[in-house]
Amino acid sequence: MAEGKRVALVTGGSKGIGRGIARRLAADGWHVVTADMEASGPPEAARHVQSNIADEAAVRSLIGGITQTEARLDGLVCNAGIMIRKPLRDLALEEWSRVIATNLTSTYLLARAAEDLLRKAKGAIVTIASTRAHQSEPNTESYSASKGGLVALTHALAVSLGPNVRANVISPGWINVRDEKLSEKDHAQHPAGRVGQPADIGALAAWLLSPESGFVTGAEFISDGGMTRKMIYEE
Repeated sequence: MAEGKRVALVTGGSKGIGRGIARRLAADGWHVVTADMEASGPPEAARHVQSNIADEAAVRSLIGGITQTEARLDGLVCNAGIMIRKPLRDLALEEWSRVIATNLTSTYLLARAAEDLLRKAKGAIVTIASTRAHQSEPNTESYSASKGGLVALTHALAVSLGPNVRANVISPGWINVRDEKLSEKDHAQHPAGRVGQPADIGALAAWLLSPESGFVTGAEFISDGGMTRKMIYEE
C-alpha cells in the first residue's frame, strides 16, 4: 500500500529521463511505481514492474496491479520510447509499427486503462514527446511521427478527461541521459549555456503533476535550452 502518499506511475522508468522523473517524484514524497522492459527498476521506485506497455494485456495487468496494490493513481507519466533510425527505403513496416506502438499507442492504452483511477484522484497525466515533433533529422520518420502524434493525443486527452484529469506534454531537446562527457561546444550551442539533464525534465514533470499547475492543461512545454528558437546557419 502507498500509505496515504500520492502514487505515480512512470513508464520507461529504469533509466534516463524516466529515472530522472522517478527520482524527483520520490524526493517530493510520491510513492513511485516504475514500469519498463528492463527487469530491474531504479532504487528510487517503491515498486517496479517489468512490462511491455505497447501490449494491451500487459497494460491491463499493470494498471490492475496498481488498483490492487496501491489502490490509487494520482499521476501517470508516459515516458517509454524507442527510436529506429533507418533510411525510409529500409524501414520495415514492422519496425515503423513497433515505434508507433511503444511511443504513441501505449499512451492511449495507459490513459484508457487508468482513467477511472485518475478521475477518482483528480490526477494528472504527463507525456514525454520530443522537439522532433517540430523538427527532424534524416531517417527519423517513425520517431518524429510518434512524437508529433503524442503532442496531439495529449491535448485531446486534456479535453476529453477534464476537468477531473489534466494532461500536458513535455518535449525535451538534447538531454544527457547517459552521463556522457560533453565538449564546451556542445554546451555553448544552447542559449541556456548547457545540455539538459534528466533532472531538468524531472523538475518540470513534478510541477505539472502538482496542484501548483492546476490551471494548466492541454499544453506543450519545450525544454531544450532554447535550441528550437535559435537560428542556425552553416558557415
